[in-house]
Amino acid sequence: MQQYTVRELQQHLLDSAAAGTARPLLLDVREPWEFSLAAIRVPQADTLHIPMQEVPARLAEIEAERLVVCVCHHGMRSLQVAHFLAGQGHDQVVNLQGGIDAWSEQIDPNVPRY
Repeated sequence: MQQYTVRELQQHLLDSAAAGTARPLLLDVREPWEFSLAAIRVPQADTLHIPMQEVPARLAEIEAERLVVCVCHHGMRSLQVAHFLAGQGHDQVVNLQGGIDAWSEQIDPNVPRY
């Protein structure tokens, strides 16, 4: 299972958009209050919010043939979800190292840090 830094994710999003390839899915596995406080919203990707504990029950909502980038606050919950998805047959799963906190710090300071 692969991991991206926030800079690698940003570059992948730009490259995908330029090449006209399929948009990645940002799977945000944080709690609802966290998601409402701060989220990565970029035009080059789709965002799906499924709290970590709901992922097994909502697995059908996550397209297996699509690149899925798992996101949480610092990258630990998303790493667990990424491993779970890989075990369920998702071949294109990436964990975002540092999570939304790193995104806020390095890419988009308009995303609140908490």
